[in-house]
Amino acid sequence: MSNSNIINGKAEREWGRWHREFETYLRLERGLAENSVKAYLQDVDHLARYMAGLGLDPTGVGRDELSQLLVELAEVGIAPASQRRMIAGWRMFFKMLVVEDVMTDSPAELLELPTRPARLPDILTDEDIIKIQSTFDLSLPDQYRNNVIVEVLYGCGLRVSELVNLKMSNIYEDEQMLKVVGKGDKERWVPINPRALEMLLTYIHTVRSHQPTRPGEEKYVFLNRLGSHLSRVYVFMFIKQAVENAGLNKKISPHSLRHSFATELVENGADLRAVQEMLGHASISTTEIYPHLSRETLRNTIAAFHPHYARH
Repeated sequence: MSNSNIINGKAEREWGRWHREFETYLRLERGLAENSVKAYLQDVDHLARYMAGLGLDPTGVGRDELSQLLVELAEVGIAPASQRRMIAGWRMFFKMLVVEDVMTDSPAELLELPTRPARLPDILTDEDIIKIQSTFDLSLPDQYRNNVIVEVLYGCGLRVSELVNLKMSNIYEDEQMLKVVGKGDKERWVPINPRALEMLLTYIHTVRSHQPTRPGEEKYVFLNRLGSHLSRVYVFMFIKQAVENAGLNKKISPHSLRHSFATELVENGADLRAVQEMLGHASISTTEIYPHLSRETLRNTIAAFHPHYARH
């Protein structure tokens, strides 16, 4: 076993110990309601997984490490309001450690709170996605395709450029994975749940297979009526129209579905590292510290924490 694994294992045990102490502190000493206890514990779960991955136990965490975690939460689309709530949980946790004389000062006490932007980006909930999808007439080939696109964008967290450039060879049916080519031609693996995969394959076999295909366009998954792969502008336009048809008073773009994907996972308790890897948006410091996660880990993360997958 490597020294780093030994250090990380020790850190994880310390976090587990103090996580249990924190739960007792919240219930008995603070007398908080069950929902509040769960919210605080979830905030500390994110903190514990991240810091243990760095080999740091609670006493080794400083303001700089907390600030870096906030940067990476922002990178995966977590809104400032949600970050502020997490900081409240961290402050409560470190306050307990100070009370217990484990630490002399709380590294979270003077942590700079994320500012509220003039207008927070609109996030789609799982119920919003269902309303949007209900607007499509699935008997029409282009609307069936658009329904699948919404499913894939929201369920896999793809950039719209990654979706329109998705190739037939990028679909790994047996593994239930997509191989996505992101910025800088960097490849990554993204899980696709069985329902979304079935929808995608049905589109390919029953809709796409009957469309004319222009020379050189055969490799692309999503085609327009002329047999060319879709443009980013088209995806933006049909999603905007679908949001209006669903009666949602939100300003939404294809990128909103990607942020909604990340927000649902992280706020439901998923490991930040796994979400970063699926988005292909990890910071340089994170990619240097962490090894790539297995495809099984990524698949299990979505299955466990994405509400749309749980429905099906």
